[in-house]
Amino acid sequence: MKPLKPHEIRGNWATLLLAWNDDDKLDLGRIDSVLDALIEMQVDGIYSNGTAGEFHAQTEAEFDRVSQLLAEKCNAANMPFQIGVSHMSAQISLGRLRRAVELRPGAVQVILPDWVPISEIEANMFLQRMAEAAEGIGLVLYNPRYAKSFLNPEQIGHLSKQVPSLVGLKSIGGDNNWYASIASHLPLMSVFVPGHLLASGVQHGAHGAYSNVACLNPLAAQRWTDQMKTDLPAALELERRLGKFLDSYIFPFIRRDAYCDAACDRLLALIGGWAEVGQKVRWPYRSIPADAAERLRPIAKEILPEFIS
Repeated sequence: MKPLKPHEIRGNWATLLLAWNDDDKLDLGRIDSVLDALIEMQVDGIYSNGTAGEFHAQTEAEFDRVSQLLAEKCNAANMPFQIGVSHMSAQISLGRLRRAVELRPGAVQVILPDWVPISEIEANMFLQRMAEAAEGIGLVLYNPRYAKSFLNPEQIGHLSKQVPSLVGLKSIGGDNNWYASIASHLPLMSVFVPGHLLASGVQHGAHGAYSNVACLNPLAAQRWTDQMKTDLPAALELERRLGKFLDSYIFPFIRRDAYCDAACDRLLALIGGWAEVGQKVRWPYRSIPADAAERLRPIAKEILPEFIS
């Protein structure tokens, strides 16, 4: 597909959840089925190899197989897609990017090099090299709060002036001051916030979400995103209920029990029951037992009937 411009990166983007067999090998058949389901639901876009897609746990051969499958499916269906080329190593990330360019995604997602924090000067050097290798495909910077080098909107705005290929930001959102800073320093970039904060994010100027809510039910997440254009008060009320469910029943798995984010994303998919991704995340990370989904599904249905049939 053609490279996406910032104003074309909008709405509800669903993550491609990987599926692992008991022997820790990729189950490409189930991943193929997940892609078919997302395409049939007509989400605004699909992306691979984010945190939920376990970019940090893949070999390079596995990365290539997943990226190839995503590109083939999405190009055939005319579905916008992005490939996450992130890795803790800048050198491996650059190699992933060079191979991903051949698949012509709409954009690529990157993180700043991890483990050793980098300076703003080094961040610029990294993004400049990545932009050159991207051959006109835009970069979306994933910069969560737990990143070793966490940048504020002013710093990202400064980088975007030096690296015009930086077209988007995948963020954790913020308060009113954060949104004011985003409007001031990133007026031309696509800014995405967490899925469960999308309605209030749109109210304050955000453009979409690489959505954890789509893990629960991509079709319902798409309908909710569309609702924001016609009935924002109702969408905000649904956001309140989403927050109640996640804060009470999902986020404690992270805060209390120290499961990783990807395990919780799979739990959401099991609760939603829309795809056979299974509960397994790759070693050494722990998987949330599948019976947790059985226990939580009736609660989710009571709080979020729009998401649970």
